[in-house]
Amino acid sequence: MSQEKVNYYKEQKANRSAIVKKEKRMLLIEKIVGALIAIGAIVWVGFSARDLFINRTSTENVAAVTTEMNVTALDDYLGTISE
Repeated sequence: MSQEKVNYYKEQKANRSAIVKKEKRMLLIEKIVGALIAIGAIVWVGFSARDLFINRTSTENVAAVTTEMNVTALDDYLGTISE
C-alpha cells in the first residue's frame, strides 16, 4: 500500500470513536427530520379531509339554487350543422 493509504487508515483508526459518534448523531437527526416531515404530511391530510367533510355537510343543508338559461340560439346553431 502507498504511504497515503497507510496514513489515512491510521487516522481513521485513531479517530474511529469520534467518527462513529458523528455518524450516529447524523442518523438520529435524519430520523427526527423524517419523522417530523411524515407527521406534518399526516396532519395536513387530516385537516384537508376534515375541511372537505365539514364543507360537504354544510352544503347539504343549503337549498338548491335553480338557474335558467335561454339556449335557443345554441339549438338553432346545432340544428343548422346537422342539416
